[in-house]
Amino acid sequence: MNGVIVAAFGRHYEVAVSGRSVKDGSLKCYPRGKKSVFACGDEVGIEASGDDQGVITTLHPRRNLLWRSDAFREKLIAANLSQVVLVTATEPGFSDLLISRCIAAAESQHLRTLIVLNKTDLSDSLPQARRMLAPFRELGYQVVELSAREGVEGLLPHLAGQRSIFVGQSGMGKSTLTNALIPEARAATREISEALNSGKHTTTFARLYPLDGGWLIDSPGLQAFGLAHLTPEELAASFVEFHDHLGKCRFRDCRHEAEPGCALLAAVESGAIAARRFEHFRQIRDEIRAAKRQSQGW
Repeated sequence: MNGVIVAAFGRHYEVAVSGRSVKDGSLKCYPRGKKSVFACGDEVGIEASGDDQGVITTLHPRRNLLWRSDAFREKLIAANLSQVVLVTATEPGFSDLLISRCIAAAESQHLRTLIVLNKTDLSDSLPQARRMLAPFRELGYQVVELSAREGVEGLLPHLAGQRSIFVGQSGMGKSTLTNALIPEARAATREISEALNSGKHTTTFARLYPLDGGWLIDSPGLQAFGLAHLTPEELAASFVEFHDHLGKCRFRDCRHEAEPGCALLAAVESGAIAARRFEHFRQIRDEIRAAKRQSQGW
């Protein structure tokens, strides 16, 4: 039998089997062997091992894979997507560096990126949130503003027919958005921890829900998004504003630090590349290099 992984809990997965009705439910499946290399959205082959259980025997070719990594660990997030929906909010505060990381991961897999600014009803914090997102809007990334508690109608056209995943920090309202879009999801929500100015984790695993000709994955809140699996060259290519300047430095091995004739530095100086985004690039690139040294033991 073939199916799609609709929930991932470590080494335990739920698989929606092709041709099996919704009322029959998903099969609870485990991988064959010790390695667990599957993600929500993966298309797999399975063998039944009981009335509601199975063994995953085959991983079918992926169209793409969204994942994060550091020097020693990898975390598969979701596969076979068409877009990544980055959920931010007016409160609590969000990290624009994390947004740059998520966009880089999406761009490296040729995925569309949509940014959602949630909780716009909290008007006191709205101007600052808009300022934080302005550089991404200027790059052409679409920003949809809404309040999940007041209505999500404006988001629906952007999700129709798409294979989307909600990604963002804890407390941004991803589960509340999921519940508003798919009431039967009944995803858990909690109040924001004001003392820590960060959300409490409410979703502890990724789950896929059918939605308007496509599907939507609600994923756990992120506080970090390592990109150690990218090379510095792949990272630079994932910054869309760099495209017109890459390959134009005076030196072929330019590190974009302080070399004379660096096309990226010249673009920052002229304003063609935002200084904040260039800072993000250099910080992530330095982390990638450090992770490579750590993984090799030097």
